Order: sequence, then C-alpha cells, then structure tokens
Amino acid sequence: MRLISYGRQTIDKDDVREVARVLKSDWITQGPKIEEFESSLARYCGARYAVCVSSGTAALHLACMAAGIRKGDEAITSPITFLATANSILYTGAKPVFSDINFETGNIDPCAIEKKISRKTKAILPVHFAGLPCDLLRIYEIARKNGVMVIEDACHALGAEYKFRGRWVKVGSCHHSDMTVFSFHPVKSITTGEGGAVVTNNNKLHLLLKALRSHGMYRDDMTAKNGPWYYEMRGLGFNYRITDFQCAMGLSQLKKIGYFLNRRRTIAEIYNKRLSDIDEILLPMEGKGVRSSWHLYAIRINESRNASAIRKDFFNYLLKNRIKPQVHYIPVYWHPYYKKLGYKKGLCLKAEEF
Repeated sequence: MRLISYGRQTIDKDDVREVARVLKSDWITQGPKIEEFESSLARYCGARYAVCVSSGTAALHLACMAAGIRKGDEAITSPITFLATANSILYTGAKPVFSDINFETGNIDPCAIEKKISRKTKAILPVHFAGLPCDLLRIYEIARKNGVMVIEDACHALGAEYKFRGRWVKVGSCHHSDMTVFSFHPVKSITTGEGGAVVTNNNKLHLLLKALRSHGMYRDDMTAKNGPWYYEMRGLGFNYRITDFQCAMGLSQLKKIGYFLNRRRTIAEIYNKRLSDIDEILLPMEGKGVRSSWHLYAIRINESRNASAIRKDFFNYLLKNRIKPQVHYIPVYWHPYYKKLGYKKGLCLKAEEF
C-alpha cells in the first residue's frame, strides 16, 4: 500500500509538453515565458505587477529588502509559520518580533500586533496560515496609522479570497498590502518545482524587485544612452532568478488552478463531514467573509491537559496505517537557532498552545 502524503503535486501531459517545448527552444533560463507567467499571475491576482524568483523564501527576502528593512529595524510576524518568514527578516539584519495569534484560525491577531509596534517597526508580515486569509483590513489600518509596510506571506494562499466592499477579491490583489509573496513548491496551489513570486501595485517596488533578483543590475532609459549592451549594478542583489522552463510549467498549472482549488475544497468538505462527530479533535474553521485555498487541513487535539502526548501517539498511529501527517508548526522561536538569539518560551502563549 502506498504511503499517503499530506500533499502532492499534480503534473499532467500538458505541463510536460509545455516544459519540453521550452527545453527545445533557444531559451532555457531568462526567456519570454518568465514575463508571460508574471503577467498571467498578476492578472489572476488582480494586481499590476509580479516578479517571479527561484523560491518562496527568495521572494520573502527580496520583499523585505525592497521594503527597506535593514539592521536595527524590526518586523512583526507570526510564530505559526515556516522558518522562511522570520529568516527573511534576519537576512536583512533586522529583528523578527513575534506577535500572538487568534487561536481559532491560527492567523496573527491584529490586537496583538498593536501591542508590538515600536519606533523600530518597519513592516508587518502577516501569514495566511493554511490558506485562510488574515484580517487584512485591520492589519492594513494598523500599518498605515504607524507608517509601516505590509508584506503578506501568502505562500499558502494563492487562490484564497476575502470580502472587500461587497465583492470577493483575491489574496495578492494588494488592496491591503504593499507586497504579497507566493510559493510554487510542489505542495502549493500550483507548482513550478521550486519557485516563488512577489506581486505589487507599486511600480517602484516592481522595478527594484526585478533588479534585486538579478545582482542589482539595471537596464533602463538611463543605461540605454550608453548602448543596448550596457547595464549597471546600482545596489547589492542576488541571483534569485527563475528559469523559462519553470515558468512554462507555471503557466500551464495556472490554467488549472480553478480545478485544483475546487478539488482541495471538495476534500476539505469530505473531512468536515466525516470528522465532525469526533469530539476528541477540533476541525479548522473558515469563517464569514473569507475563502480558504485549503493548503492545509489542520486538526487539533481537543484535550489541553495531555494534548502533546496524545498527538504523538495519534501521529504514530497514522504512520503505521500508511498515512503521512505533519505538524504545522513548531513556533519559530522554539528552534535552537532562535533560542541562541535570545527568544524564550512563553512569548506567544496562544501560539504555543496552538
């Protein structure tokens, strides 16, 4: 019997054909499929610009850089996230400040954010946990009141939606953020193998992100006067470029995202129906005014006194029955590296209980 993993990519003959077509073309790395995928992604999200890069982590790092986060600054984020969110703040030399969550959703609590804002705060990085949109309207109000940027970590949430002025808008439309970050890892809504993107409505950020992904190099009106061959490096960037054949796969996958999202929702509905009468577990909630992309279906043990031991036994029971679960997440600041930086248990009590 095959081990049932908690997530797996769906690759079909159309994806293979599109990748093969690019591999047989003149362009493998920096070719026309990149801009084509960026345009399609931006259009899907309802944003003006998209910049695709080599991973979701690279996208988070460049978004933090583009936001001007640097040594001596602070950026607020959730401890219930993958390491990449907080690590990207560290990459800039700044300090991650962890804010507690709403216990029902697993998402960062806007009230807790307000208590963590300081003069050093440069940005807020809300995480759409498991694909469920955060309270973006409230977070954006807090950010604007305090003059800080909002960078959505939407690595779980491509295709998720929330209600704004009576209509549904997609996470990534950047109505209530400066930048939104996506991941195209194989277990996400669509995949390019590895890969990520930053979407924004700000052209200055768009141009800066494009330069930062490619060593800080510019080719523009200022460089054109020196000849079509001329480029110049105006800041320190990275080689975070995505390839043309990856973007060919991304384009093919994006055409099927409606099917992928519907399939995830169908599976979530099956779980809701079949697990709802089990008192020992708590099921994930969606709530009014939001539509999850259902990246994860995270159940919780409904027993606070001995939940950790029960969870371990339950985890091992599932493994023995060829079902591979996962725990999302160990609070970031519990990891040994973060302990060395001075973070201690007890910092975000709801996140730790979660």
